[in-house]
Amino acid sequence: AMAWRAAPRAAARLLLGRRGIASCIDPSVGLTEDQKEFQKVALDFAAKEMAPHMAEWDEKEIFPVETMRKAAQLGFGGIYVKPDVGGSGLSRLDTSIIFEALSTGCTSTTAYMSIHNMCVWMIDTFGNEEQRRRFCPSLCSMEKFASYCLTEPGSGSDAASLLTSAQRKGDTYVLNGSKAFISGGGDTDVYVVMCRTGGPGPKGISCLVLEKGMPGLSFGKKEKKVGWNSQPTRAVIFEDCAVPVGNRLGAEGQGFSIAMQGLNGGRINIASCSLGAAHASVLLAQEHLSVRKQFGEPLANNQYLQFRLAEMATRLVAARLMVRNAARALQDGREDAAVLCSMAKLFATDECFGICNQALQMHGGYGYLKDYAVQQFVRDIRVHQILEGTNEVMRMIVARNLLQG
Repeated sequence: AMAWRAAPRAAARLLLGRRGIASCIDPSVGLTEDQKEFQKVALDFAAKEMAPHMAEWDEKEIFPVETMRKAAQLGFGGIYVKPDVGGSGLSRLDTSIIFEALSTGCTSTTAYMSIHNMCVWMIDTFGNEEQRRRFCPSLCSMEKFASYCLTEPGSGSDAASLLTSAQRKGDTYVLNGSKAFISGGGDTDVYVVMCRTGGPGPKGISCLVLEKGMPGLSFGKKEKKVGWNSQPTRAVIFEDCAVPVGNRLGAEGQGFSIAMQGLNGGRINIASCSLGAAHASVLLAQEHLSVRKQFGEPLANNQYLQFRLAEMATRLVAARLMVRNAARALQDGREDAAVLCSMAKLFATDECFGICNQALQMHGGYGYLKDYAVQQFVRDIRVHQILEGTNEVMRMIVARNLLQG
């Protein structure tokens, strides 16, 4: 019995590292040779460096800093950041492919890496030359880590109503307020903070880059979460925190626009993490149906379960196509990119959660045991339907676009 319990861990590593994936769900289909190459690098890294530790990181709530630094050596610390400051200079589609592959090894860790990448991109894109050179190289190498600070205790979906204030006094801004649910909060080094420098609404918001250790910057208790346990989550608190004006990204009042442009990519990234979890879960279900016997024959002979597996595979491929389509639109700067990113995030995170949950059901009672990887994929991707804009807000964005005359 113990061997049977241990087997799924080994199976997960074998499955995620193997090349003989059924062609209908093969994530390399349609990719260029270059894309296939870095997808293979990411899949191998996920199978060897992440999957064997995924359960331990979750159980012991370990933030796997050294593993992420190894990933950064492969170019995964600033994937879509310009090469002159240490980035890999890859496209949004390339980025999606990499995050999907890494997520098969540990979704929670990859999701944090996607947020880190978004922060570095924001500094690279909206920072001046001095800011880019000061912050980006150490973030791309993951010598330092970044956190994105938009959400507050009283403003989640209604982000434009944020209250954290930054009053200018000479060459500094004095920050007061707090941010909630900040991934990496307290363990990371750089904080990209949205704060109010002007009047109410989105036009009064600016973006400041803070560094850990600044007087007046502190953190709340580490939150206890259902999933995403390999990354710490804390409140970030500002009490008369003095930040040099030279740490402002872009102009005063540009912060909300910067935040939203960052999130367009963030939505593709988090959807890509969901794809990886779903892909891994389909493989785990496929394996379980083949080896588990009930009523004298393998579960794989049961037509109901065959049909469910077919539906899971179909939804996975549909979600992947939507995410990659949105990634191309964002890369090309298309007018409909923001809406396609919202559609992809909505569809992929909903569908992929359903796939992982169905995979757990197929495992029966075993699926509810922490010895089995499938339950962790379920717990880790549940929050993807909430963050980077809730899926209800994604529906609002799509509907507004359809109905605006």
